[in-house]
Amino acid sequence: MPGLLLDTLAGKRAAKPPVWLMRQAGRYLAEYRALRAEKGGFLDLVYDSPSAAEVTLQPIERFGFDGAILFSDILIVPHAMGQHLEFLAGEGPRLSPRLIDAALDSLQPDPTRYEPVYETVRLCRQRLSDQVTMLGFAGSPWTVATYMVAGEGSRDQHDARALAYRDPGAMQAIIDAIADQTIDYLCGQVEAGAEAIQLFDSWSGSLAPSEFERWVVAPNARITAALRARFPELPVIGFPKGAGEKLPAYARETGVQAVGVDETIDPVWAARELPEGMPVQGNLDPLLLLAGSDELEKRCRVILDAFAGRPHVFNLGHGIDRRTPIAHVERLLACVRG
Repeated sequence: MPGLLLDTLAGKRAAKPPVWLMRQAGRYLAEYRALRAEKGGFLDLVYDSPSAAEVTLQPIERFGFDGAILFSDILIVPHAMGQHLEFLAGEGPRLSPRLIDAALDSLQPDPTRYEPVYETVRLCRQRLSDQVTMLGFAGSPWTVATYMVAGEGSRDQHDARALAYRDPGAMQAIIDAIADQTIDYLCGQVEAGAEAIQLFDSWSGSLAPSEFERWVVAPNARITAALRARFPELPVIGFPKGAGEKLPAYARETGVQAVGVDETIDPVWAARELPEGMPVQGNLDPLLLLAGSDELEKRCRVILDAFAGRPHVFNLGHGIDRRTPIAHVERLLACVRG
């Protein structure tokens, strides 16, 4: 029997929504910090399949979430495409050569870098009960492209946006190459045991409407169509952070089965404007979970009430903050599950 999360993503409403949290496997957990210290760097941990599986399962064992999100990173795709990837302490990821300086076809792909991730999925699925959904994921092409072009993250995605305006043909080639890789990568995750997929477009909010259509909606629609052609029952959750008023068009045009709602969006507005019956996911502010004030229960109730008329997966509006106390997560779960 499928678990509560899969049922909800299939369009069924539940008395109590399933719950999982973006970045639930990570630094707010003492057990994660201990394993990270033992294994070394972040990328070493991602590519160590038994350890990555352990990290994936830690929040399930502690909290009993309804979904286990694969412990990995969206930049595994550019790493497999041939960019050098490293994570610098206190500074974040660095990719080289930057595509603002080098041609895409100068990279030397290494698809074997996906294999440890597939093994992580297999190991997790072997240990999870049937009631817990194994979630795979990838970064959406625009968000991944912003890192590949600039070689690092940025607040306004200046380099990628400027390249898209200056040379849209070059950006289209980058987006298409990422989409091709992402389709193969996600198919590999599903074959290894992932039961649902989330597409993270963390930087979609930096784009104007016409660019949003070209660089966010179109490639996500292509990926979703390819996945559904191969796996007709596979649920795909689209999460275009910062989409704002463009969210309903994204939900209609990409073909995703469920849409993630970030914390800046009024859940009452989202419930009214999104396609009828479409499952929604979200959208508690991660900083409210960090603060843990009495407002936490009030806001949870607002979200639960707003989405009571459609299938709803309770989640945050973005990833959990690493400073979040365990007690606040427990308080959240008590509120959601009653």
